[in-house]
Amino acid sequence: MGARDGQRTPDGSGKLELVKYHAPADNEGAHPLPVNRLSFRHIAIEVNDLNTIVDGLRDRGVDTVGEVRDYEDTYRLCYVRGPEGLIVELAEMISAS
Repeated sequence: MGARDGQRTPDGSGKLELVKYHAPADNEGAHPLPVNRLSFRHIAIEVNDLNTIVDGLRDRGVDTVGEVRDYEDTYRLCYVRGPEGLIVELAEMISAS
């Protein structure tokens, strides 16, 4: 379970969402880090044309962590590992709900 707090950038072109996980607790220390690891390990970026971006990343040898998925008919999402294990979530809005 987690708590989310989102804030739009001043020009309205982006949004930063901070997520703090309350459970499960993490008592293990440094290791290959999962998404719910305490600390700054995950950043989400809203993009246009996710499929083209993923194809371009794969052409450069970067693969997704898991599959590209739709979330509640609102967003198409995928994750890639960035520098130092940071998980980068790429999200394309597919419906304005």
